[in-house]
Amino acid sequence: MLKRSIPNAVTCLNLLCGCLALTFIFAGRLDVGAYFVGAAAVADFFDGLLARALRVSSAIGKDLDSLADMVSFGVVPGAILFQLLMQTQIVAPNPGSHFAMVLPGPMDALPFFAFLVTIFSALRLAKFNNDTRQTTSFIGLPTPACTLVVASLPLILENDQFGIAPFILNPWVLVALTVLLSGLLVAELPLFALKFKNLRWADNRRRFLFVLVAAGLLLVLQAAAVPLVVLIYVLFSIPKPVNR
Repeated sequence: MLKRSIPNAVTCLNLLCGCLALTFIFAGRLDVGAYFVGAAAVADFFDGLLARALRVSSAIGKDLDSLADMVSFGVVPGAILFQLLMQTQIVAPNPGSHFAMVLPGPMDALPFFAFLVTIFSALRLAKFNNDTRQTTSFIGLPTPACTLVVASLPLILENDQFGIAPFILNPWVLVALTVLLSGLLVAELPLFALKFKNLRWADNRRRFLFVLVAAGLLLVLQAAAVPLVVLIYVLFSIPKPVNR
């Protein structure tokens, strides 16, 4: 009984991190919220790893994992995008600026569009729980990957080494990102899972290459690498054409 409870405890840690992230996000500390998203993602990775290592699984554990993910990787990204959209406001077009802000103000309805990603995250999780094709791989972008892209935005803004803050804080860019991520969550797109059944190179070449490339990019670009890493993850997942 105790052995079965260990993965569930780690899942609850994921949920706690999601709740703490929401607390800081709505207090205006999106950067701190982003760090709690990272902690939630680590917990989400290890609960499954522990369940497989201990050879314990249950319907309750599966449902608990989805409920925790709905908070940490469903509500949280919607909240971050909502807060970012609330930060944008209308200004007169500036000939010297490449990106003119067009959102009328914080009371406009557009920020609420951010929760589209929350709705599609719920659809993604429900689909995952009932799709027998997703036992060893994924169909559609996993919710943690989607959320890490969104959570990287406040960290990029905090340390804007590349001068892309005006681009990120353009409301239409944020709306476009919301639509893109929402579509990827439920797309019929096969993606490999980072589940290592063994450490043999031949069986895990794609996974090892992805981890090495991702680690290198994160080391060099830090938070700015996260959207690029997720893009590479999608590209690495594209199946090779079969020679006939």
